[in-house]
Amino acid sequence: MTRIFDVLLSGLALLILAPLLVAVIILLHFTGEGHVFYSQERVGINGRKFDLLKFATMLKDSPNMGSGHITLKDDRRVLPVGRFLRRSKINELPQLINIFKGDMSVVGPRPLTERNFSYYSSKDRQEIASVRPGLTGVGSIVFRDEERYLNQQQDPLQFYQKVIAPYKAELELWYLRNQSLLMYFKLVILTALVVLFPDSSLRDRWLAGKPAMPNAIREVASLEQ
Repeated sequence: MTRIFDVLLSGLALLILAPLLVAVIILLHFTGEGHVFYSQERVGINGRKFDLLKFATMLKDSPNMGSGHITLKDDRRVLPVGRFLRRSKINELPQLINIFKGDMSVVGPRPLTERNFSYYSSKDRQEIASVRPGLTGVGSIVFRDEERYLNQQQDPLQFYQKVIAPYKAELELWYLRNQSLLMYFKLVILTALVVLFPDSSLRDRWLAGKPAMPNAIREVASLEQ
């Protein structure tokens, strides 16, 4: 059933959002480095690799600059137009094509690079890779502003590997054990709400029972407030 809704929702979204997508393509073509799409290999269902699509928001050579595969808040590698696209999540919309093709689902564990996926335990990787990765999901919603947690760290990569990655794995596993059609639509609606109202408490109410956030992450969140 979720695959049927994946095809219907992604196809409908591509039709409705076509004017916006074309406008962004034109804007990116004439700004920054003229690079429109960014493709990166991610780990998909059953460990199969696929090319995830995004609108280009960073310098082409950004993986070899600064913090590498970790993006920080106010990262200098992000292009001016890219900041808006990332903040509004418009940069993720090309993944509707990935969903329509069957690489991804609308809802599921967030697809990671092989390097970031390796930070999960082998047991967790096997379970998480048993389903299609998602455009959105519990991990994506909780870590909508992941950059701000990393920005406070002297060693962002170590904090991601030792603190954020294990908690992300817990969240994705919690989703797998609680997935249903109701959860599918709840997360779709919640994704739109957290984009429009980032400080809404609805996230915690709708995801009651999810694993508690580690103290190390809570402390960073409290410093930001």
